[in-house]
Amino acid sequence: MANLAARIVDRLDVSPRFTEQDAIRLNNLFRGSSTDEMLRNMLGEHLLGEVAIVSSFGAESAALLHLVASIDSSVPVLFLDTGRHFPETLAYRDALVARLGLKDFRNLQPDPEVLAARDASQLRWSFDPDGCCEIRKVVPLAKALAGFDATITGRKAFQASTRNALPRFEIDTSDVSGRLKVNPLADWTKADLDAYFVAHDLPVHPLVAQGYPSIGCAPCTSIVKPGEDPRAGRWRGWDKTECGIHTPIPDGDPNQPSF
Repeated sequence: MANLAARIVDRLDVSPRFTEQDAIRLNNLFRGSSTDEMLRNMLGEHLLGEVAIVSSFGAESAALLHLVASIDSSVPVLFLDTGRHFPETLAYRDALVARLGLKDFRNLQPDPEVLAARDASQLRWSFDPDGCCEIRKVVPLAKALAGFDATITGRKAFQASTRNALPRFEIDTSDVSGRLKVNPLADWTKADLDAYFVAHDLPVHPLVAQGYPSIGCAPCTSIVKPGEDPRAGRWRGWDKTECGIHTPIPDGDPNQPSF
């Protein structure tokens, strides 16, 4: 573990921070490790440099936030306050921050001048959802991540067919900095999540009971029908599966480990 830490620390001093080979090495290193063991080593040994959690405070967010907070509650938590969230999400966010004792919560908002210039009607979501996500999510997050070497996300392979090959470690391709993206729950099932919520008495997002297993901005989130992917209600009717922060992982991706 010390040797790995030394290699990664060295890599933080050059550009890019990490390479595809680093992601593959980490996937191999932690193959067979539990999520808790992986996170404790990763955060406790500071293997990845400066790390932040990017959380939507959605349907399943409490599990990852609880896992990380139980190890280090000072890890920065970044939330994209797009101005289009359900009121229930904002209330749930505030309740979780207090309940889990998150010490470095950061509420990221889009630039008001950009919104005035590009979405004065607040209807851009209805004709250009990619552009709406860009100004409300992608750009604010890119600015906030400038000082971080890695981000932790709550993505899971079972959520959608476009996430089937999701690895635990991957390179963030949103820019050329070589930031690492960590998906600790990549191999978790819905049953695993449900059991974790029960075991730790975690509050459930109030919209889940109303048929929203995946929750984003209100205008672009609809109720999911029985048998559909959990994320089928996101951008329904559009050829769009991700907001731009994440990209689909193709099957056969070399970074995908056997857990």
